[in-house]
Amino acid sequence: MINKKFAICCNNTIQNSVEVKTSLGEILSQKKVNFNTLDIDDLKSGCDFAFVIGGDGTILKSARFFAKYQTPVFGINLGRLGFLSQASQEKLSEAVDEILAGKYYIDERIMLQSGENLALNDFVIKGNSQGRTSRLTLKINGKAVCDYLADGLIISTPTGSTAYGLSAGGPVLAPNLEAFVIVPICPHTLTARPLVIPDTEIITVSMSDCENGFAVSTDGQNFYECKSNIDIRKSDFKAKLALLENSDFYSLLRNKLRWGTSPANI
Repeated sequence: MINKKFAICCNNTIQNSVEVKTSLGEILSQKKVNFNTLDIDDLKSGCDFAFVIGGDGTILKSARFFAKYQTPVFGINLGRLGFLSQASQEKLSEAVDEILAGKYYIDERIMLQSGENLALNDFVIKGNSQGRTSRLTLKINGKAVCDYLADGLIISTPTGSTAYGLSAGGPVLAPNLEAFVIVPICPHTLTARPLVIPDTEIITVSMSDCENGFAVSTDGQNFYECKSNIDIRKSDFKAKLALLENSDFYSLLRNKLRWGTSPANI
């Protein structure tokens, strides 16, 4: 591992990020590791492994970028939840030792794509008319599924099932499942339920009653407008997350989301 090229990707707008970036650089220098430092808004290819300093949003942006180059990313959490991160500021040195010793594995995560737009978590589709519900038509593989009268739709990967989709009432999917989740946002009906489909399906969403089209966001970071149908499918690229050997998805659910914790223990 020491002979490989490393990158330190940092979100300088997050508190303590510069301090952690400096500490990580000193640790890698002491171990005679070759590395470059990159700003999250100016990422570059050419590395074999990327340390990412920031919150989940920083990791999402880095993972999408490096997926095209099959470069694994390792998250160091400085945000709130840090669901995608593996190390804290306090255990930085220990995490680096494990990485350099090869005590980690690569977890490949499927992503969504529409045109040139990629999402590791989700696509969110909403009408452009603020404060109004929208009528969205859902088709899968060109066949009509249903019409939603709702604030919007979330099209989520298993990775994103613990993000916006979870707060909107969607199910939690284990990250290695080859599936997508479609979750309506505040549907104006009691019959609308989240839908889990194979990741081989092509999802089409249209909005017939909205002359202004609709707004689309990817991972809550990139926003654009669409005037016609939008087709969403599995991306040809996969995000590569570097996880420590003792990492476990169900432990993350318990520790990060307090899943399965009785009220007396909260």
